[in-house]
Amino acid sequence: MNTTRSEQLFAKAVDVIPGGVNSPVRAFQAVGGSPRFIEKAKQQYLYDVDGNRYIDYIGSWGPMILGHQNEQVQEAVQKAIENGLSFGAATEIEVEMAQLICELVPSIDMIRMVNSGTEAVMSAIRVARGFTKRNKVIKFAGCYHGHADAMLVKAGSGVMTSGVPDSAGVPIGCAEDTLTAIYNDLMSVETLMQEHKGEVACVIVEPVAANMGVVLPKEGFLQGLREICTKEGCLLIFDEVITGFRLGIAGASGYFGIQPDLITYGKIIGGGMPVGAYGGRKEIMKIVSPVGTVYQAGTLSGNPVAMHAGITQLRILRERPEVYRKLDELGEQLRNGLQDLIETYKIPAVVNGVGSLSCLFFTKQPVMDYETAKRSDTALFAKYFTHMLNKGHYIGPSQFEAIFLSAAHTEENVQTFLSDAKDFFISISNEV
Repeated sequence: MNTTRSEQLFAKAVDVIPGGVNSPVRAFQAVGGSPRFIEKAKQQYLYDVDGNRYIDYIGSWGPMILGHQNEQVQEAVQKAIENGLSFGAATEIEVEMAQLICELVPSIDMIRMVNSGTEAVMSAIRVARGFTKRNKVIKFAGCYHGHADAMLVKAGSGVMTSGVPDSAGVPIGCAEDTLTAIYNDLMSVETLMQEHKGEVACVIVEPVAANMGVVLPKEGFLQGLREICTKEGCLLIFDEVITGFRLGIAGASGYFGIQPDLITYGKIIGGGMPVGAYGGRKEIMKIVSPVGTVYQAGTLSGNPVAMHAGITQLRILRERPEVYRKLDELGEQLRNGLQDLIETYKIPAVVNGVGSLSCLFFTKQPVMDYETAKRSDTALFAKYFTHMLNKGHYIGPSQFEAIFLSAAHTEENVQTFLSDAKDFFISISNEV
């Protein structure tokens, strides 16, 4: 596979961009080599600047659930651009988007648009503190909630990959009110609640942890969090930047039948364009400015182009429930196929997933939290990644990222993936 042009661009990039990338999750530090520079995408495929084609299993880290360049979404964006890119003023499409999300998600009565998942989480936590008049926040080790100062404590995603558990530049005071519990361990939450009685404003959780690989909630875990928060008078926040409108039209809250107090969303509600949102019960959201005392603002919030892209995608998903059935079926085929290979070739690996989210961990033990995820053989994953990339499969360059399927993927794509994974498993079966 010729990658000359990508290598040349990377050599230029490292001189003018930290690490040569504008987000750490794009770096290949954990797997070796140079990142591919992508020129275009269509349906389930990416094309790099050297002309190589890859089956895309990242989907811009989740939002391209319909595949790249969906015709209806593209048309909506093109029409919106004809009227201008940004106004810094209210538009009708913002109202329509808010109404649609409130209609689709039972626990949301009001919603505020922002520009990213990080901003959504930051704002939701501020609202929780303002509403409860408490300061402390409980998060879970390995769950990533964006790069706001208070959330960079035992975070997942790129922080986990780089081996940096916390970020430099975060003052101790910014993180001292962040308490860390163990994912899937209700007792760890109860203990923190008792140690900080009456001080906890909220518990924030990825209902399916998808930034330390993919880790599913144990039966009763999410319901237990709901009951603890209700009992202690604090808010439960679902961070659905990954799961929102991906596990189903009502996201993880609908999938698991749990009603959190607040939900945060990211790029999926922009159809891949920069956007985020946070919403919840009316009595909570009414404390947000300009009607309430919790200040939050953004010049580009509710950008009309992003709103047109996002609402078009959400309407398609609402009108085509067969999309989710297809994604569930393809996800099951992928995970079952990988599990068969693991058992056949006795590879020290486990596969986790739900719906269109999957992850192959190179560890013998079940992965159910941050500590068990960290036991994965990242060196073996790096070999696997390189093999699959050279075979034309573009997956996240880290052991701790999810595989994302889209409606554009086919059974043939999945079978090709499994066939190439089989070749890799055979090649290492005598080494592990």
